[in-house]
Amino acid sequence: MLELGYLGLFLAAFGAASLLPLQSEAVLVGLLLAESHPVAALLVVATAGNLLGSLLNWWLGRSLDRFRHRRWFPVGAAQLDRAQHWYRRYGRWSLLLSWLPVVGDPLTLVAGMLRESLWVFLLLVGLAKGLRYLALAALTLGWG
Repeated sequence: MLELGYLGLFLAAFGAASLLPLQSEAVLVGLLLAESHPVAALLVVATAGNLLGSLLNWWLGRSLDRFRHRRWFPVGAAQLDRAQHWYRRYGRWSLLLSWLPVVGDPLTLVAGMLRESLWVFLLLVGLAKGLRYLALAALTLGWG
């Protein structure tokens, strides 16, 4: 049963980092309140799942750019140009906002399209996602 909690959290965090409307925060809070898993392990699993989901977005961005002028491409040219302009303006440090709802997931996709370095991507997105889950745990458990 213990492993199912980790697996569920990992899958929720991975899916939440994609464009799927999943809420990994609710799963994490439930597991924290159940007190059935070590807090540090939950934070590592949630961060790893969310980071790997963002890495999938980065990879898709690197792969999908060649299709941007196709009729079936899901994002319009104006939207894509606006996102790329925003990313170029604020640079790689904008990846620290990758934890935000709505803008975070597309931001990781654009980072891939603009060929952001894998190691810089992993460092900044991992930091952002990890700190978000740490803050959620602190609020949930009443730390501080």
